[in-house]
Amino acid sequence: MATDLIPPRPEFSAILREQETYAAGESDDGNRINSWFDLLMIQSGMGISPSMVLALCLLSGIALGGLVFVIQENPITTAIAAFFGFVAPIVVAVAMRARRQSVMMNQMPPMIDELARAAKTGRSVEACLQVVANDTPSPLGQELRRCTDRMAMGLQLPVAMEELPYRTGLVSASVLSTALSVHRETGGDLVHVLERLSQTIRDRIQFQGRLAAATAASRAVAILMVSLPPLILAFFIFRDPAYLQNLMDSTWASRLTILAIILQIIGTIWVFRVLASSRKT
Repeated sequence: MATDLIPPRPEFSAILREQETYAAGESDDGNRINSWFDLLMIQSGMGISPSMVLALCLLSGIALGGLVFVIQENPITTAIAAFFGFVAPIVVAVAMRARRQSVMMNQMPPMIDELARAAKTGRSVEACLQVVANDTPSPLGQELRRCTDRMAMGLQLPVAMEELPYRTGLVSASVLSTALSVHRETGGDLVHVLERLSQTIRDRIQFQGRLAAATAASRAVAILMVSLPPLILAFFIFRDPAYLQNLMDSTWASRLTILAIILQIIGTIWVFRVLASSRKT
């Protein structure tokens, strides 16, 4: 007796999405921070929920702050250590996202070449994506398989591919998704478009490599300028726990110190935004 096939149900595709997010409602300052944190958790590929990362931040801050308090019994140094302990998991997540995006960027040209070869056989775009997703290793292959799973549940190609740029954070993924969606709607020479896109991504990777080599000294100096003042302050504080307290006892010294801290934070944000913009993929 033949078995009846279960028809695709697009409404069930929501089970493939990340359900735990903090960004909701209007785009205010707090919501922008939540959106950035949600993107960081998704694009880093850590595989744990945002609430778990926040719990790790809290535990890390308590552990490091408690250790410094046991050693020195100074509230100021304890607060500084707790702050660095709190942001440590977030720094690790940022580093993991950068490494994951670099790996996916290098995987894009071979994946697009294979997609172009599959398209030459006359298969549909959906079938080509299924073949390429199974052959591409993680992390890019994992994201492609997520898209093909959404198509298998009944979603159209443009809808199934719309999360790929969001989850990878790559401009190249956005271009690929747009090219496939336009071809799905209007047709055209998909093989030629994919070959040009693959070559463009390779040229971009080579340019970024040359740019990184040419600006290595400048980036090292910028990072040194950002990290040196906090390291010097930490050295004097841990050398003499009463150093910062004595500094704050003077009115002018406390005002200048607070001003220096504010300017240091502004300069750090500005430097890292410049460095991040030069590494956009």
